[in-house]
Amino acid sequence: MLPVRTTRKMTAVKAKDVKSLLPLMIIMVIIFLVLLFWENEVNDEVVTSTLEHLHVDHPQNDVPVPARYCNHMIIQRVIREPDHTCKKEHVFIHERPRKINGICTSPKKVACQNLSAIFCFQSETKFKMTVCQLTEGTRYPACSYHYFTTEGFVLVTCDDLRPDTFLGYVK
Repeated sequence: MLPVRTTRKMTAVKAKDVKSLLPLMIIMVIIFLVLLFWENEVNDEVVTSTLEHLHVDHPQNDVPVPARYCNHMIIQRVIREPDHTCKKEHVFIHERPRKINGICTSPKKVACQNLSAIFCFQSETKFKMTVCQLTEGTRYPACSYHYFTTEGFVLVTCDDLRPDTFLGYVK
C-alpha cells in the first residue's frame, strides 16, 4: 500500500477581499491619530501648569512696547482662571529658576495661611518682579492689563525640594 499524500489547496487573496479591509484600516489610522493628538493635549496641560512656566520670566522677555508686556505674556503663556475668565492679578518673577528653586531650602519656613497642613517658604532675598493687574475684560483672551515693577520676598509651597505653587510676595 502506498502512502496517501494529501495536497494543500493554495488559495490566493483576492483583490476584492483587500478592498473590503480598506475602510477598516482607514478607521484604525484615524483612531490612532486622534488618540495621539489627545495624549499630546493632556501632556501640554501638565507642562503649562508648572510654577516655572506660569511665573518665571528670566531673562525678562523683551516686548517691543513695555506697556504691553503683561498682555503679551498672559496670552503667550495662556494664563487664565480655570473657568476661562481673566486673572485679576498675575506676577512674573525675573530671576534664574535655580535661584527660585533654592527657596525650598530657605530657613524662612512658616505655616501657610488657608493651607493649614502645608508649610510655606519665603525667599531670603528680594526678587525683581512684574505685577500685572487686570484693567479691562472678563473672559480670556479679551483681557487687558497694566503693570508695575517691584522687588519682594517670594512665598511658595514646595514639593520634593522644588517650588510647587506661587502664593505671593512680601515687600
